[in-house]
Order: sequence, then C-alpha cells, then structure tokens
Amino acid sequence: MKSFTIPLSLARRMALDAQGLYGDSKHPKGKEGIARTIEHLGYIQIDTISVIERAHHHTLWTRKSDYHFEMLHELQAADRRIFEYWGHAASYLPMSDYRFYKPRMRRFEQPKSAWAAQCIKEHGHLMQGILKRIRAEGPLSSKDFKPPADTKRGDWWSWKPAKVALELLFWKGDLMISERRHFQRLYDLTERVLPESIDTRIPDDDELGDFLVHRALSAHGVAREREIRDHIRGAEKGIISKSLARSVDAGDVVPVTFEGDPQNQYFALPKMIKRAQRIKQRDPRLFLLSPFDNFIIQRERLQSLFSFDYTLECYVPAAKRKYGYFVLPILWGEEFIGRIDPVADRKAKKLTIRKMILEADRGKIGDFFPCLAKTLVDFSRFNHCDEILIENIRPAGLKRRLMKLIKGYQ
Repeated sequence: MKSFTIPLSLARRMALDAQGLYGDSKHPKGKEGIARTIEHLGYIQIDTISVIERAHHHTLWTRKSDYHFEMLHELQAADRRIFEYWGHAASYLPMSDYRFYKPRMRRFEQPKSAWAAQCIKEHGHLMQGILKRIRAEGPLSSKDFKPPADTKRGDWWSWKPAKVALELLFWKGDLMISERRHFQRLYDLTERVLPESIDTRIPDDDELGDFLVHRALSAHGVAREREIRDHIRGAEKGIISKSLARSVDAGDVVPVTFEGDPQNQYFALPKMIKRAQRIKQRDPRLFLLSPFDNFIIQRERLQSLFSFDYTLECYVPAAKRKYGYFVLPILWGEEFIGRIDPVADRKAKKLTIRKMILEADRGKIGDFFPCLAKTLVDFSRFNHCDEILIENIRPAGLKRRLMKLIKGYQ
C-alpha cells in the first residue's frame, strides 16, 4: 500500500485548488460554468439568512465572478441540471447524481428516526390528498395549503400539518422542488420534474460508498475519513470505511499524512496530488467567504488545515458574540488573514462593515490591502450596494487608508 507524506503547504494548495479558489477556474464562463462548478463541488448549501446575499448565491459568485442569480433558477426550473435535496445540509445538487440520493429517500419509507416516524404517524394520512391536488393543479407551495376561512382549526387543510406532509413527500422522493419563486418552494410530482434521461437505479452499498468517497476527495483534495463522511451525509459510517479500504487496496485512493503530523490520517486521489505538485506559485487572490461555503463549512477541518478558529455567531446570544452576527472569513492566498461582519441595506444601497478584524502580521497588511479594497467593492456590487461604510476596524488607525483605496476602485 503506497502512502504519501506531504508538507502542509501542499495540502493547503490541494484543498484550495479542488475548491476552485486557487488559480484560474477550470470551468467555462456563463451558466454552463455554474452547472459544472456545482457538479464538481457536489452540492451548494441553501440558507435563508439574508443580511447579505444568501449563501448559495455567495458561494457560486465567489468562484465565478460572472455569476447572476437567474442562472441558478434556470438550471433548476428550466434546464433541470440541478435539484434540491439533502447533501451536507439542504442543498442544490447535480441532477446527474439523483440516483445516489435514492437510498436516503427509501429510508423514509420506514424511518429509524423517532422524529420522522412521529411525523408520518401524525400527518401521513394527508399525503394522498396532497398528491391528488398537486397532480390536478400543478406545482404548489406550502402557502397554497392554508385553510379556507370556514375551515375549523385542526382540519386536514390546516397549514402546519399540510406543510409537514409536503416535506415528508419531498423526503420520500414522491415530490421534488420544481422551482423557487421569491425563495418559496414549489412542489411538483417527481415524474414531472425528473428528466427521463436520468438514471434512477438504486446503488448498492459499495457503489454508494465509492461515489461519496470520490465526490468528497474530488471536492476537497485531501480529507480525513470523518470529513469524507460529512461532505455529503448520504451513508452510514461503515459504508464509507469499507469503500475507503477497498479504494486504498485498489490504488484508487492513497493514504496521506503531513510532515510533522504523522498521527492524522488523510486520504487523496493520486491525480490530485500530482496536479497540486505541478501548480506554480502565483499572486494570491482574496476572498470573502460565506459561512456556508463548502470550503469552510467543516470547522474542525478549517482549524486543522489552516489554523483558523471560526464560529458562526448568528446562533449565539448577542451579548456573547466575539466578532459579530454573520462574520465572513477573509482568505488571502493560502492563509486566513481576518474576518468581517457585513450587512447590506439594499434599499439604501449601502454595505456596512460593522466590524473588520485583521489578524495577519501588521507588516503584511500593505501587501493585501489593495486586494481587500477591490474585493470589498466587488462584494458591495454583488450585494446591489453603491456605498461602503466601515464602522470599526482592528488594528485601529487603518480605516482612512482602506477607505481611500476603496474610493479608488469605485
């Protein structure tokens, strides 16, 4: 069994390159490039928080600066290149991967989860009526199941039970999301959403495990077993372990350790190591990353690979927050150099940076300040804002200098 010991710097480069954050994009411009980006990453997480543009838009824009919001809608609603289901969390997924989510759908027929079993027990009797109505009327949202004015509370058209039943039908695979309108899901029969050309055969455990391992390593470059399991949560622990062992024996996957850290066992595809070794050092690029970006969503991995401690504090009581409500890490080249807490006022067209904390050595600040200013201007435009306001910056005394650079790019 061949194994590799590589420097941490190469592992970082592998991770950045696999995520489309190092060098030029491998994918074409336009909507096709967005489709291929999603296919390569394996999923794009959907989130509702909108103090800035939502995470799914932000993650795609980070990698493809020509991204426009309608591209995602068209890929789902018109082209049927992507669909919604549970990947790492609620996600947009490549339609070509549909069959690998059928085992999870099947598990909802006889769920092991007490929560799912209770939902089916309480609301399962509503499913046939909902299916009948959607079959007759076409795509419907949860709002379409609000009770009529003369309906008594607790009737089967009561909105909350109907919404639960809709979700159960979605999880079981009887319904799919046809599209979103103003972020509202429209449910339709799977047979009317799923293209006829899509393979719907249910994979066995070996095929599912191999798919998930390859998906994770292609998207992350190098990863530990638990990180592979957490990339797309589609199989039990044992399935991933067996696939890894089988893939290592076949030489399709190689064990990797980092110099000076022999205890942590990582894995990689041989071609990813070779590719990273060929990559030439280039001028660093700067990114403001969404908290739900595929690259940083696994916080322990982020700490292990990049020594960057990050917590999304919107779920933390305001008085206990250290950095802010919706803080974005700042990635510059191969290192994290700070974080910002932004909020976009679309009506006033103003992007406010409530707090900016720069954690790099002060001597490096002059190197990345122009990149930071340019990225802030681009980010404000992405958020439909014309003005940038910085309320607080650390180290102190840098605001005037940064604002001068920002004005030069506006």
